[in-house]
Amino acid sequence: MARRNVWQRIYYRFWWWLVRFILLLVYRVRVHDERHVPLTGGAMLLANHQSHIDPPAIGSVVRRQTNFLARKTLFKGPLNWHIAMLDAIPLDQEGIGLSGIKETLKRLRNGEAIVIFPEGSRSWDGEMQPLMPGFCLIARRCRVPMVPVGIAGAYEAWRRGTPFPKLSGVIHIQFGPPLMPAESAQYNDIELMAEIDRRVRQCFDQARAKRRRAMSRTL
Repeated sequence: MARRNVWQRIYYRFWWWLVRFILLLVYRVRVHDERHVPLTGGAMLLANHQSHIDPPAIGSVVRRQTNFLARKTLFKGPLNWHIAMLDAIPLDQEGIGLSGIKETLKRLRNGEAIVIFPEGSRSWDGEMQPLMPGFCLIARRCRVPMVPVGIAGAYEAWRRGTPFPKLSGVIHIQFGPPLMPAESAQYNDIELMAEIDRRVRQCFDQARAKRRRAMSRTL
């Protein structure tokens, strides 16, 4: 974290509080079992991907600073300064890319937390899509805890293909027990993908069920 200047840290904390307040007010965000996220040391948070809302929603409920991947095109557009101040990791259109992998590995080895959406892109229907294998390489090289995350309700708030989000909704975020390095080392890449898929889907199902129960109580 020493690589960031003081203004970047202040800027991140300002947006952390602002986004947290807005999402709580507009989408009544509820978080479950955030205690599973390690407070120190390198960690990978692996989540399903429903919407543009996912990164700020997950980042705003985690008590430590998190790192995100952002498309390289965003670094050249009007969001360039904002993305740079948040210290995002450039993401190639076709994947993380070599430079992105190197920077991700560097930050994990420096004891930082990275949020990754292993589906590779946002869901078109709100359901979880098959995982891409890129995270396996990072997991093998860094040997850090992998925390599964399920988010439900972000799709309804801002569906892929729509230019603007709805200004109402209910979002639930479920964290699961981390897959520790000693356990993940026992799997080959295919088995590791299957295990992460199972854990993320379980968190997604739990988040969706809790969201439905919460909404039914308000009817």
